[in-house]
Amino acid sequence: MAITKMDDPIAQFEAWLAEARKTEPNDPETMSLATATPRGVPSVRMVLLKDVDHRGFTFYTNLDSRKGEELIANPAAAMTFHWKSLRRQVRIEGTTEVVDDAEADDYFATRARLSQIGAWASKQSRLLEGRFELEKRVARYTAKFHVGAVPRPENWSGFRLVPTRIEFWKSMEFRLHDRLVYHRADDGWTSERLYP
Repeated sequence: MAITKMDDPIAQFEAWLAEARKTEPNDPETMSLATATPRGVPSVRMVLLKDVDHRGFTFYTNLDSRKGEELIANPAAAMTFHWKSLRRQVRIEGTTEVVDDAEADDYFATRARLSQIGAWASKQSRLLEGRFELEKRVARYTAKFHVGAVPRPENWSGFRLVPTRIEFWKSMEFRLHDRLVYHRADDGWTSERLYP
């Protein structure tokens, strides 16, 4: 059965994500995130989607990580969700923006305490001499924030990918897959079907 076209691709994505949450055995919010340096050298990694709304797709990271540095220098990015159990994927392209401090603070406050400590302890993407070095940093920040709330580190925040293109892909028999792509227009979205 072909993909049912909706007027709003964000609503379409939310419906697919809701289905994936029922069928995927692990982390249906997992997505590959592609970034590139200003010279166009690409890199890709798996991250977790933390929010989606009419503004875009939000995830969080250390701003000093490779992805953080690349997105600050070159905000163009792409992400892909692949839900194997549903035989579906969604590809999204656009530009990223850093979320505001209040939004980052609100999300950081929902994280498990050890994840908050980890955000302070990890020098993400930097050289690690040995595991003991990380464990010492975790112990240091555990002691520092022994009592009370753990504040968000200044170098930890979120990015929102503001989509300009969203493609829905559904596996079909004989590799005659169904592809529906949306393009952002001034007054909303346009859509079209693509050959498999």
